[in-house]
Amino acid sequence: MSLILKSFSSLYFATLLMLLGSGLLSTYLGLRLAESADGLWVGALMAANYLGLVLGGKLGHRLIARVGHIRAYVACAGVVTAAVLGHGLSAWLPVWLLLRLLVGLCMMCQYMVIESWLNEQADSSQRGQVFAGYMGASYLGLILGQLVLVAHPALGVELLMLVALCFALCLVPVALTHKLHPAPLHPAPLEMRFFIERVPLSLTTIAVSGLLIGAFYGLAPLYGTRMGLSTEQVGLFMGCSILAGLLVQWPLGWLSDRHDRVRLINTCALLLTLAALPLALQPQASLLLLFVVGFSVCALQFSLYPLAVALANDHVEGARRVSLTAMLLVTFGVGASLGPLLAGVLMRFFGANMLYAFVCGCALILVIRVRPERVTHLHQVEDAPLHHVPMPDSTTSSPLTAALDPRVDELVVHQQMHDSEPQPAGGGTTAALGESELRP
Repeated sequence: MSLILKSFSSLYFATLLMLLGSGLLSTYLGLRLAESADGLWVGALMAANYLGLVLGGKLGHRLIARVGHIRAYVACAGVVTAAVLGHGLSAWLPVWLLLRLLVGLCMMCQYMVIESWLNEQADSSQRGQVFAGYMGASYLGLILGQLVLVAHPALGVELLMLVALCFALCLVPVALTHKLHPAPLHPAPLEMRFFIERVPLSLTTIAVSGLLIGAFYGLAPLYGTRMGLSTEQVGLFMGCSILAGLLVQWPLGWLSDRHDRVRLINTCALLLTLAALPLALQPQASLLLLFVVGFSVCALQFSLYPLAVALANDHVEGARRVSLTAMLLVTFGVGASLGPLLAGVLMRFFGANMLYAFVCGCALILVIRVRPERVTHLHQVEDAPLHHVPMPDSTTSSPLTAALDPRVDELVVHQQMHDSEPQPAGGGTTAALGESELRP
């Protein structure tokens, strides 16, 4: 593992800086708006960021194909740096919405550059360890971004300068890398109809996960402020919650490889409903209760996305898994764009505790919808369930994440990444029957 960390240190360091800046910016803007605006505007900012991520998945391929990986990465890092500083030049909220859209769009392109590089430089036998290092750098960056607020609680323009500094510096290790450039990228076919018919329960779980995680990143800082937390305490609260998402990944993988994944999703959703209930019912809560419940809720809600990804991969052939990841990320992005808006409206009219009431409502959807008896396994792939791979929370990944998945055969990935002719959506009757065909 130490050899892998050394080999990919420049790309990991760039990822860490990107996520440090991104995590700090999200919380900073939430805390700034908490002083003068309501939850609807805070939610709209996070929705704009996720909309940018979704759009960036399409535009990023075109930009990289036109100018190459390094030029695309450097250009996007420059735009993000300028957009971050733009928040300090204007306090007009519509301008902030546009800037958040630009940040999300350009960051998706940066993710695509880094992930395609990691994919091409990693041997098939090392993909799991390379992916683990990438995930660790992503979560560490997010956590460090929250801890900056503990060391520097004043919400001045100097924090924006620090975020801009992170995005300016993240281009240095990429621009100076001596590694070979990855091959040109071609968009993976989305095949929406095929996947909606083949893995509907997985897509439902992904969409709900997007609602929850988008609402958390967008509105948790505002919630903490409404609960009377100081800036330092909000930073600790966010850092503790994100740490829960990291710590749960390995025990979750152990469970996922040994138990039915549909039942695990249902159980996590039921536990999530119960865990969020204390904060959903109380307009005010003690500091201890906030941290304990916040940690538990995040550990459970960050479990839904990787479980749904593993379940979907169990029922989709290897040749379609890069396309599947693109579909899952689009579904997640749509949910994450809507989640902050919906929860923001609830918080505006009914109080801050509606954030956790929203969590309860979303989790109940999964309890009702995702049940083992609704699955037929008609198109479960050979040797399923496949080995579980801990996944980022989708704020730190692109459609190319699938290429780092060690479950995807290297030759299949090579064909998917370089074949300019999209594969047609599966026809015939078997394409319409799949992982989660509902029983009559």
